[in-house]
Amino acid sequence: MISRRVRLSHAVAALALVAILPLASGQTTKHKPLPTGELEKYGDSPVYVWRTGLSPRMVSQYDAFTSVQVNVSATGQNITGDAANEPSISVDPTNGNRMSIGWRQFNSVASNFRQAGWGYTSNGGATWTFPGVLENNVFRSDPVLKSDSSGGFFYLSLLETFFDDMWRSLDGGASYTRLASATGGDKQWFTIDNTSSSGHGFQYQSWSTGGNNYGGRQFSRSTDGGFTWINPVNIPNSPSWGTQDVNTSGDLFIGGVNLNTGQIWCERSTNAKNSGVTPSFDQSTPINLGGDIAISERINPDGLVGQVFLAVDRSTTTTKDNVYMLASVLPTGSRDGSDVMFVRSSDGGHTFSAPVRVNDDPVNSSKWHWFGTLSVAPNGRIDSVWLDSRNAANNTDSQLFYSYSTDGGVTWAPNVAVSNSFNPFLGYPNQSKLGDYITIVSDNTGGNVAYAATFNGEEDVYYVRVAPASGSGLVLTSAASVKGGFGIDLPLTGAPGIEDRSGGAKGAYEIDFTFNNTISSVGTTTTTCGNVSKATITGNQVAVTLIGVDCNAEDVTVTLTDVMDSQSNNLSSASVTMGLLLGDVDANGTVNTSDFNLVKADQGAATDDTNFREDLNANGAIDRNDAKLVRRANGTSLP
Repeated sequence: MISRRVRLSHAVAALALVAILPLASGQTTKHKPLPTGELEKYGDSPVYVWRTGLSPRMVSQYDAFTSVQVNVSATGQNITGDAANEPSISVDPTNGNRMSIGWRQFNSVASNFRQAGWGYTSNGGATWTFPGVLENNVFRSDPVLKSDSSGGFFYLSLLETFFDDMWRSLDGGASYTRLASATGGDKQWFTIDNTSSSGHGFQYQSWSTGGNNYGGRQFSRSTDGGFTWINPVNIPNSPSWGTQDVNTSGDLFIGGVNLNTGQIWCERSTNAKNSGVTPSFDQSTPINLGGDIAISERINPDGLVGQVFLAVDRSTTTTKDNVYMLASVLPTGSRDGSDVMFVRSSDGGHTFSAPVRVNDDPVNSSKWHWFGTLSVAPNGRIDSVWLDSRNAANNTDSQLFYSYSTDGGVTWAPNVAVSNSFNPFLGYPNQSKLGDYITIVSDNTGGNVAYAATFNGEEDVYYVRVAPASGSGLVLTSAASVKGGFGIDLPLTGAPGIEDRSGGAKGAYEIDFTFNNTISSVGTTTTTCGNVSKATITGNQVAVTLIGVDCNAEDVTVTLTDVMDSQSNNLSSASVTMGLLLGDVDANGTVNTSDFNLVKADQGAATDDTNFREDLNANGAIDRNDAKLVRRANGTSLP
């Protein structure tokens, strides 16, 4: 989208609503201003290239991470001499194996003419199909893809006229159909409200003040799935080059940078979800990210160092409805290099935290951490990826890096390199840049990333799956069947522990799972007898309440699936088994005279940690009713 060698101005004066980092004494370094005019210009005419040159597709392995080339031929091979960048990914929320990626497709690096390429996968990114472009020989740029709650994919594409149009796929990205013109401008982003709010299904779009056909108006809305759009309206403070998201109530948030002042903003609309009114914005918050948005730096000569990404936490955790903003910025006072910086709001975007540096390498103004982006998983985990030159002696060769946060961005996990190193200057498609952005979409166990790299000497689009370290990091340490505050141990291996106490009229039992780490979420809970009433998470325990347990002299197995801890470690399954045998006080697998004699000997005693197995009805005392229960069960045994 960008083609001039300029940089953003220093952020405006200190702001009351956000925490400001102090400038060093005598600091005079200023960053260059942003361009405010048209940027995504039509350059060359269509180039008719017979793309017959092929080579093996690139699959780049780095440690546990596999980057798979997306822009491949019909036979799954690399197409030589082309270029692809600015990838945007969408994932089917009903089937995570189905994804689609759109990108800027250059059929020849000798030409600046580009089209709207796309690919799709139905096997979780292991292989990709590249059917072609949305329209042959039609100049297109700035692809943005999103999915709705039912799994439909939408592709917003910018035309040379600085208008855009919306396309839709109902077959997992295998084909796209043009819906309609969709207002727009350079650089447009859009989001879809997939919440249960009154704005469910609404699409919201904003774009830059440069390359703008509406006299600077930047916002439009569709209430019918992208078929029609309202006449654009103004956004306060004119935020550009930033994304949008909605909270659980359907309130809309837009992030971006003012191209004239360099100030980054968060704008809110609480009525955009009301189809009966023209949307307006009721809150504007200036944002301090500890530096400036920048373009045309040596790491990406004709492109951005990073755009402004905004995302909202729609989990059911304590971080619900937090608003997050992240960007790769030139740090305040620096002359070179960039950092990935993050801020959060826990009060609906009214105030934001002090900026947090996500990349954890030693501060070095020669290093670039660029194209930073983020996504929030349904369980509240924040994922961030970016390109990073920390390991390069020349300070420009880059790797994809990954980090995550499970506490709303207060702290971030140690950074992990995800890809092999590559030279970002190779294969420029008549534009000296790798594009302007990469993207990620997260789920409860990890994130799906689309990025551009030059592993085979050309600019190509790659897919990689990132995830926090999992497996041995989360362990089930113990389990117990609990009644009246007294628990019967249920061993995790070997013979099951025996629960001899009654479930009462409701057949109710509680199974407590204890893990080594604090638990943040559980997928499903099942039982082989009765029904699961609820599963309650408290710290490192999950208490499962069963009702309707009408079996006896049986083993009952309770299973948790997709258990996630606060560090995003995942345990796919955790099971415990209890032998259920009413009246088996001595836990030998058979109810007989010895069990009755134990209960009879303690008649009248209060229940304590030495005799709780004899309190069969769990009423707090050993009494005649307990003895009757044992007598009635006499002769029963476990298989």
